[in-house]
Amino acid sequence: MAGMVSVSRTDLRYRRQKLRRQRQMKIIQAIWQTFAVSSLLGGLLWVASQPMWVLSAPKQIEIEDGSRSLSPEAISSLLVLSYPQSLWRIEPSRVADSLTKQPTIAKASVKRRLFPPGLIIDIQERVPVAIAQRHHQAITLHTNIASSTGLLDANGIWMPLKKYTSLNPTVKLPSLIVIGSFEQYRPYWNQLYQSVSQSSVQVMEIDCQDPTNIILKTELGYVHLGAVSPQISEQIKVLAQMSHLPTQLNPNQIEYIDLKNPESPLVQMNQKTLKSNSQTR
Repeated sequence: MAGMVSVSRTDLRYRRQKLRRQRQMKIIQAIWQTFAVSSLLGGLLWVASQPMWVLSAPKQIEIEDGSRSLSPEAISSLLVLSYPQSLWRIEPSRVADSLTKQPTIAKASVKRRLFPPGLIIDIQERVPVAIAQRHHQAITLHTNIASSTGLLDANGIWMPLKKYTSLNPTVKLPSLIVIGSFEQYRPYWNQLYQSVSQSSVQVMEIDCQDPTNIILKTELGYVHLGAVSPQISEQIKVLAQMSHLPTQLNPNQIEYIDLKNPESPLVQMNQKTLKSNSQTR
């Protein structure tokens, strides 16, 4: 029994020493890990603080733009950045947010570029599909543009025409014109434009001044649609079927085409023209 007690105590002493050595090794490993991480962080901070990681001029910004209607200089002018500035102090998400607040830009992403130091900006521009006016006005790039005149994209996003043309001095303006209060036709603009844009009959103008009667100016003459409704696509299809109309009637004698009921289209003739023609015969 005495021998067994002696062996047990020796075994316990050995185990305590082993555990003590394991704890010491863990402490040493933790110290080395802390030292290594601190050294790495210190090295990264030192590298980051070097002058090479500075955005010092707009030429360090790479612009990736699929449509290319906006020049790199125009896009750079929209950036809220000061020079010189540490690359690490620039928040890409904030720069992207500031760009998407511009009416001419639909989407933007910004990334840091390490070699060479700079920024990579990828943007998607809004594509204007129509000139929006409250009243009839001939528009050119040299027109004295009213503040209420703008451009619309297919989704009904309004862009100030003055600002758009200042960023795009040589831009070709859309041929389609929409007239009326933007606040009134905005809810149904997308539906209206999608239908009109798919028409095989050319539409030059959409008059939305009277919400109860949308009037199209087309190559066939004026077309009355009534209020915008789910039957708009059917109305446009019927209009396409009437493309042969100029071969059957004198376009000068047509006052307008009534498509308020697409199942029963009507052609309103100009009575004054008809009378004058009958008198000359």
